[in-house]
Amino acid sequence: MLGLAKRIGARFLLTSTSEVYGDPLQHPQVETYWGNVNPIGVRSCYDEGKRTAETLTMDYHRGAQVEVRIARIFNTYGPRMCIDDGRVVSNFVAQALRKEPLTVYGDGKQTRSFQYVSDLVEGLMKLMEGEHVGPFNLGNPGEFTMVELAQVVQETIDPNARIEFRPNTEDDPHKRKPDITRAKELLGWEPKVPLRKGLPLMVSDFRKRIFGDHATTSSSSSSSSTSASSV
Repeated sequence: MLGLAKRIGARFLLTSTSEVYGDPLQHPQVETYWGNVNPIGVRSCYDEGKRTAETLTMDYHRGAQVEVRIARIFNTYGPRMCIDDGRVVSNFVAQALRKEPLTVYGDGKQTRSFQYVSDLVEGLMKLMEGEHVGPFNLGNPGEFTMVELAQVVQETIDPNARIEFRPNTEDDPHKRKPDITRAKELLGWEPKVPLRKGLPLMVSDFRKRIFGDHATTSSSSSSSSTSASSV
């Protein structure tokens, strides 16, 4: 893609990730922080893959004058996500709707920041339309532990949903929170949708898709019965 951008003179957007910071020793994370990443761990192919992508992007920018933009995206959620994609918000929402326990890994004290998809889209558009290369942190500074996130899902879907603790995954970052000062100052961007406002919109979409087939089947059965009765 960088080669194509070079050939046709296109502006290139790299959607990088907060995972380039690894398990950060600096909190919140600023763009000048180089990160704390295990290069041979179970998560390293993703972390180091994105770090390498940033390296290549900047090499093309410096060496071939390709116009580039780099966004470091923090946890994002919203409608139309894959229901079983393994991401924590998707997991909790799907589990609560299906009356399954909410699976929290480790002690649940590790933190993440969650931005609604419309905020991310606005940030990416402002980045592409602006004149600054980046990288820019695009995320919501609102910080939640995994237990707190599970509790917000309980409040939104089912107060009786059970939380189940399981052994933590390897190299799971302890903290994640973006410093978005740079995006505020240079892009005029900051997120507007808090978790408790955005989550119900995602839940509504997930509910339709998880139970939609059953609703359609029930509706069809009802229509068939009505037609048979009429005949």
